[in-house]
Amino acid sequence: MGTVTATAERTIDAPADRVRELVRDYSETRPKILTEHYRDYRLVEGGSGAGTVAHWKLQATSKRVRDVAATISEPQPGTVVETDANSSMVTTWTVRESDGRSVVRIETSWQGAGGIGGFFEKTFAPSGLRRIYDGVLANLEQRSRQS
Repeated sequence: MGTVTATAERTIDAPADRVRELVRDYSETRPKILTEHYRDYRLVEGGSGAGTVAHWKLQATSKRVRDVAATISEPQPGTVVETDANSSMVTTWTVRESDGRSVVRIETSWQGAGGIGGFFEKTFAPSGLRRIYDGVLANLEQRSRQS
């Protein structure tokens, strides 16, 4: 059993402060930027940044659905961490400024399965999750252009 990590990154032509506010908004923004791989999204507590609790199902593959119960923390400005109460999965969103634009990085890590299943998980899950995150980041970019 080893750690599996998936990462996606995108440069968005919007100020970092604007994008940071969008990333930490689980009430309005988050449900609008999720792709078809997410379902049953609901806000349980809070709505913006640290202390927020949200629940959703992530359909990573036709056979794999993760039931995510995320508690949100903000260990430092520009960093939002989603810790899943149902698994070892932790997703970190980082927004940093670069030449007046924003670089948004999503990194998810979890303890993978052992044996042959773990080998396949470590080999294929990161690229599948990266594709899902690429869609979420594209939606975030579109949202950042709206008033």
